[in-house]
Amino acid sequence: MGRYVIRRLLQMIPVFLGSTFLIFVMVHALGDPVNALFGDRAPDPVVAEQIRKQYNLDEPLWLQYLIYMGNLFRWDFGTTFNGQSVTSLLATAYPATIKLTAVAFTIEVIFGVGFGLISGLRRGGWSDNTVLIFTLVVISIPTFVTGYVLQYLVGVQWGILPATAGEDLSLQSLLLPGIVLASVSLAYVARLTRTTVAENSRADFVRTATAKGLPRRRVTINHLLRNSLIPVVTFLGADLGALMGGALVTERIFNIHGVGFYLYQGIVRQNTATVVGFVTVLIIIYLAANLLVDLLYAVLDPRIRYA
Repeated sequence: MGRYVIRRLLQMIPVFLGSTFLIFVMVHALGDPVNALFGDRAPDPVVAEQIRKQYNLDEPLWLQYLIYMGNLFRWDFGTTFNGQSVTSLLATAYPATIKLTAVAFTIEVIFGVGFGLISGLRRGGWSDNTVLIFTLVVISIPTFVTGYVLQYLVGVQWGILPATAGEDLSLQSLLLPGIVLASVSLAYVARLTRTTVAENSRADFVRTATAKGLPRRRVTINHLLRNSLIPVVTFLGADLGALMGGALVTERIFNIHGVGFYLYQGIVRQNTATVVGFVTVLIIIYLAANLLVDLLYAVLDPRIRYA
């Protein structure tokens, strides 16, 4: 196991370097950030040259990337055009997004796997058809529509939950945006769980466990569900990073100043340091989540061994 983890960590290095370089190139391809800083007004050539020199924008792109990576190893993600440290923005944004993601991920796992298990065990019945129709509707509706509708009905019209979160990041205020953020992923998890449970319910190991006289609940949880969760865990691992990066719409609807909020501001203002810094952390989260998923395979299936 230890050798496998070390090998995977070494494999992550070129992936991390390649991903950050592509992001760096694509962000700088949006246009000149100095011109975007002045908007419709033409910048003074002397001032523009000073800004480019201050932020190393007068250097070749490959050299800018090397400077950025050198600063990154000192945990310096750069500085925005208004003089604010990107590291301080990360410290402000990520706790809010992590809390929102934790709520959404919990809802996704509990209800997604639960609905999928019920649907898979009763395939063809009314509960199965209800889950299939519900998940299809959820997938078909865009997130911003779901967000505004639930915000108006649940938050404004009925007053069950707070309509906006703002700076109040309590569980109650994050519950509604967490449901909105988790809705589409929850539907995919439910359908994926249903498919794997329905397939494995006819497998030999399930028939053998049943023939031994094991209780139905133990057969379902310890044998059927456990073996059915491997593809679901793969999806959940990739979706964990997607939830954090895809919270842009949800955070804007519910006024949460998290990763999505600052990423949107950075893209609109072409603030390259903000965009590259936030995406770099997201890449690290993606890589860590994928490593965790690979290690969880051995927990779910004892037959899997790592060399």
